[in-house]
Amino acid sequence: MAKTVDLSSLLRNNGTLSTRSKISLAWTLSVPAILSQLTSIVMQYSDAAMVGSLGASATAAIGVTSTTIWLFGNLYNAACYGYSVQIANAVGAGDASRSRRLFRQGLTFNILFSLFLMLIGLFLSRPLPGLLGADASLFADATAYFMVYSLTIPLSDLRFYGSASLQSSGNMRIPGILNSLACLLNIVFNFLMIFPTRQIVLGNYSFICPGMGFGVMGAALGTTISEGIIACIMLLFAFFREPYLSGRGNTDTTAASSCITRSSRSVSSYIPTASYVKRALQIGTPYAVEQCTRNVALILITMIITPLGTIAVAANSLAVTAEALCYMPAVGLSAAATTLVGQSIGAGRKDYAKSFAWITTFFGMILLTITGILMFFLCPFVFSILTPVPEVQALCIRILRVELISEPLFAASLVISGALRGAGDTLIPCILALGSVWGVRLTLSLLLVGPFGLTGIWIAMCIELCVRGLLFLIRLGRGKWLNRPVH
Repeated sequence: MAKTVDLSSLLRNNGTLSTRSKISLAWTLSVPAILSQLTSIVMQYSDAAMVGSLGASATAAIGVTSTTIWLFGNLYNAACYGYSVQIANAVGAGDASRSRRLFRQGLTFNILFSLFLMLIGLFLSRPLPGLLGADASLFADATAYFMVYSLTIPLSDLRFYGSASLQSSGNMRIPGILNSLACLLNIVFNFLMIFPTRQIVLGNYSFICPGMGFGVMGAALGTTISEGIIACIMLLFAFFREPYLSGRGNTDTTAASSCITRSSRSVSSYIPTASYVKRALQIGTPYAVEQCTRNVALILITMIITPLGTIAVAANSLAVTAEALCYMPAVGLSAAATTLVGQSIGAGRKDYAKSFAWITTFFGMILLTITGILMFFLCPFVFSILTPVPEVQALCIRILRVELISEPLFAASLVISGALRGAGDTLIPCILALGSVWGVRLTLSLLLVGPFGLTGIWIAMCIELCVRGLLFLIRLGRGKWLNRPVH
């Protein structure tokens, strides 16, 4: 598998790519990203199983803050996308000098923004469980978990920015490997942080396993350590090994083959310039607004769920974790779509951008149809691993099976969102997503929670995901997103 996919080079050398070559190229970029996401799900499953072994209350303590955590994560993701999409466009145009400047300036921007988010998170950590309507018995664990998570935000942001920048340059392999390693490290550190020192018996052998015994807070601490390690490795690779980001090695352009001047490595090269910041805001702000307002809606839905009791909150949290196994392949394809479309647009080949968008979308819909069918039959086994509480298991199975119907169209919305982002088209997708979440999911949740409880909320989710997928397919098919300016 090639380390880096440079579409501008392929176009100069080959002139055109056949449909078969496009499919092969899309698949080459997609596989590492998909595997990375699947490894991430294994991590989430192991985390959920470790915390779930502590009881339903422990799972609920994390579940009650999960939508707020998603909100913060999506905000720093938006800041990363603002620069990584520009990097993909620069790579597609063969402008290595611009891609390096964007990478450095984006790093500064993301560090400052993530520190700002961290301070907000620390301020909110104590009152948050009460604001979300959680039971008082969950306050201590939920507050501790969210406080540690807030301290992790800068590290998570740097890992994501390094990953997104490498992917935008066409390198899916290294982010895939490192993100997978992050998941494995997270499992190890969570195991050590959550449980106390204890004796473990395996057959005829027993040994003492060290542990800190921090419980729910230990899950957040384990994530903090793993994020820090991988963020450092990711950025070191970007700085010293990736030609379009570091300046080392050779690319196919004159700018890339020349040595970086001393001034380009100076402190001034890290100071954000107005033109790049403006474009980053044009790309990232609609995405941030969409994710912010969407997550506000999800937080409101969490507030609808919490009065249903600890069992419902725990079941909702675990069902969301289980469903992620189905849709995470589409998240990986979304990253590949952003790179392929972004580089195609930068190279001035809108026809290629359109082809890659449809190819990755079809991949996503097929994959999620398969994973949805498998999860329908496997979910009883999955939930038996995630929680020992029979009531939680039964409720999880019921609500997840309702939602699995929407997986193919959910895949369409995820992958198309990534493709449109590569073209810098984030405003209209923002409007479509917000209209779907607020107009369909939240409204139906309020109507259906009374007669159907938690199942009604997941019925609302299923309907909304189908509506969103259809809206995004229409947007992709109309083709107006191809006319967005690159600079």
